[in-house]
Amino acid sequence: MKYVLIVAAFLLTGGSVWSQTTASSFNFVEYQKTFPRTSDAWKRKEDTLMKQFQEKGLAWPFRYMYVRSFKYDSQLEVWVKYEQNEPFKLFKTYKVCALAGTLGPKRMQGDYQVPEGFYYINEFNPKSQYHLSLGLNYPNASDRILSDSLQPGGDIYIHGSCVTTGCIPITDQQIEEIYILAAHARSQGQDFIPVHIFPIHFKNQRSSIYLDKYMKDFPEYAPMADELKHAYLYFEKTKKLPVIMVSKKGDYVVEGAIPVTPDKAKVVKKRDPRPAKEFTGEIAAVVNKLPVFPGGNTGFQAFIDKLSHEMAQYLEEDQKKAYVMVEFVIDKEGKPGYTKVIKGGNDELNDKLIDAFDKMPNWTPAVRLEQHVAVKLKQSLFIERLETSSTKTGGPTGGTAAN
Repeated sequence: MKYVLIVAAFLLTGGSVWSQTTASSFNFVEYQKTFPRTSDAWKRKEDTLMKQFQEKGLAWPFRYMYVRSFKYDSQLEVWVKYEQNEPFKLFKTYKVCALAGTLGPKRMQGDYQVPEGFYYINEFNPKSQYHLSLGLNYPNASDRILSDSLQPGGDIYIHGSCVTTGCIPITDQQIEEIYILAAHARSQGQDFIPVHIFPIHFKNQRSSIYLDKYMKDFPEYAPMADELKHAYLYFEKTKKLPVIMVSKKGDYVVEGAIPVTPDKAKVVKKRDPRPAKEFTGEIAAVVNKLPVFPGGNTGFQAFIDKLSHEMAQYLEEDQKKAYVMVEFVIDKEGKPGYTKVIKGGNDELNDKLIDAFDKMPNWTPAVRLEQHVAVKLKQSLFIERLETSSTKTGGPTGGTAAN
């Protein structure tokens, strides 16, 4: 089974709405300030926001922003950070004015549902009829598969005016703050500001009870709710965003094992991991042509599909699925080797994967400046304990990536 990462190009329109074609050399914040409504908001709000950041020990200007919203709990959180690899920190929780529809995803135009899932801000509208608004990329890759093919709906925003027919409404004062924060993140280079919409705040016991009752009436919703909860718990533990994919059926697949606190961790006897063999030759960082598996991408896909099916038997009892990232070298003769698992799996599974990758047939080697060179590749696999296991992959230019 192939997956796609939830990353896409901006699909914005012109007029007062910002798009990436708008004078790239022009500072985005300054551009937003050319509109009367946003200019006025900046004059009233920017100093206050800076002081709030200072009081909470947060860097200003920050560089990264993350928004998550909880439908049933009517909350919207804004998280920020300065460095890419540091954890996010909570800036503020806002009250959402109203909830349209019920729990569950949006599936068609006119259903008044607030979407659930993983989105990003793709539009800044300083002339919104709802004061100010931030558009979301609904329908995303999942929605385009699972929603009504002719009328999936659209025009989903975080906006002011405190009214809704399927959006996320807040007060005008609140949208001014969030709009300014998002504009600052965009100006700092964050092209995709993630917005994750959850059915409930999973730490709220009352909300969890309501969700359980809802799923008894709508059991088909349970798999999606489980993946949403997985993403929520991963962020709660790490304060970092998980990798999120969409299967060919449109289902979300959330990568990332949720860390277990030491007092709750199982006591399991672990053997020492296999020592990794390091390649001592020169690794090409840039090549003119990537190495090719015998049979090309189709042959490599068949190899990965078969391997994923075989590896399912090595999942531990409490593992229903595993997302594993493997790194390996194709030397200048085309011989594979020096494999190591850099993410996921378990001891036995990882040993089997290393053996399988090291024993691959020789590839057609990579080429740089008309010379054969060694390259290091990464391959992700998604392994499930099912009758037929699945994998996220592509050829060496898709699921496999050269360092």
